[in-house]
Amino acid sequence: MQPSRRGFLSMAGLGAMATMLPTPAWSFLAQEYPTLKSQVEGYVAGRKASGVVAAIGHGLGELEVIAAGTQAIGDPTPVNIDTLFRIYSMTKPVAGMAAMILIGEGKMKLDQPIADFLPEFSEMRVLTSPETSLDSVPAKTKITVRHLLTHTAGLGYSIITKGPLLKAYMDNGITPGQISRMPIPGFEPGAPTPDLKTFSERLGKLPLIAEPGTKWSYSISLDLLGRVIEVASGMEFDAFLQTRLFDPLKMTSTYFQVPQSEVKRFTTNYAVFGGALIPIDPAATSIYLDKPAFAFGGAGLVCSARDYDRFLAMLLNGGSLDGAEIMAPETVALGMSNLLPAGVSTDGTFANGADFGAGGRVGKGAQKGIFGWGGAAGTIAFVDTSRKIRATGMLQYMPSNAHDFQDRFGEWLVADLQG
Repeated sequence: MQPSRRGFLSMAGLGAMATMLPTPAWSFLAQEYPTLKSQVEGYVAGRKASGVVAAIGHGLGELEVIAAGTQAIGDPTPVNIDTLFRIYSMTKPVAGMAAMILIGEGKMKLDQPIADFLPEFSEMRVLTSPETSLDSVPAKTKITVRHLLTHTAGLGYSIITKGPLLKAYMDNGITPGQISRMPIPGFEPGAPTPDLKTFSERLGKLPLIAEPGTKWSYSISLDLLGRVIEVASGMEFDAFLQTRLFDPLKMTSTYFQVPQSEVKRFTTNYAVFGGALIPIDPAATSIYLDKPAFAFGGAGLVCSARDYDRFLAMLLNGGSLDGAEIMAPETVALGMSNLLPAGVSTDGTFANGADFGAGGRVGKGAQKGIFGWGGAAGTIAFVDTSRKIRATGMLQYMPSNAHDFQDRFGEWLVADLQG
């Protein structure tokens, strides 16, 4: 199974939501969310997912939760707001906002070359024919923090990159992320580098697929950003997240390594083969019970719907929550704004022409105010600052576009909010 490019995020549902909702102030009209409830229950009844959790909030109001099913097929434990899910690329906005904290404090700048922190990126080269050759020419532009935040650094991704550069990535352990201990047909993840420093040093020796700042291409940039954060902050990346985000936000169920004591509320992950759910990472023997090679800023977190909502609520509230100030309002607003370099568009990509901010999709036009992203196992989460909504959808199957949950989550929510 090769995780699809589109499978790492399909945000059409967010577009549908923004297009259909009226811009003026409105209130919740359907407290029980009949459409969303029907779909959540239907996914379980139709054996598309073992368990589904949807968590919706208006402003900083109490969460309204819809949950159906269990943590695994055959497991009687029901899913709920504290069940643990692999959120994969929903880690990216977390890493992006961690960088925004340092930008707000002046410890790094948005347009600062990352070579100031990582000298191995001082002299980069760009492939002349990325899919067929490793022939390259000197890069004209330095990679900046902005480029890492917005996938415009010219870096590749083992789930997308092709040809000799993919082999070079695999040979050098440039494969941040994990799926299963089991061999999966058609997917050879390779062994990652032993630590984030080595990851950066090896990556800095490999050529880019495009000139920095000229093209949007989904990438390992948020993983590399973790190393920039380490150098800029003087803390290990996971420790920085714990100290500056998770602890003050009381995100007590967010992990790079799931403690053995928490397996009782951990889901099983599935692959969709022939329409059936095949377990590929059972909770009791999950690869997430092991300490990862390093904290993968692009796809490494396991999290509950309650915890991710705490992160969303902080964003919606301008950088603070329950007395904990994570960053200034102007800093969080900058992170949720369009940070794409001038002239760069996501047209023709699975970001569907949207703008892009600090690790997440940024809506424009009728979608203005939306910031969010999804994960490889079907999860999705976003805030809508214009309409004061926060929404999280959790389930576990791969690839995420095997079914339409990620595509249509926003659409189902809209149907209920419009009453």
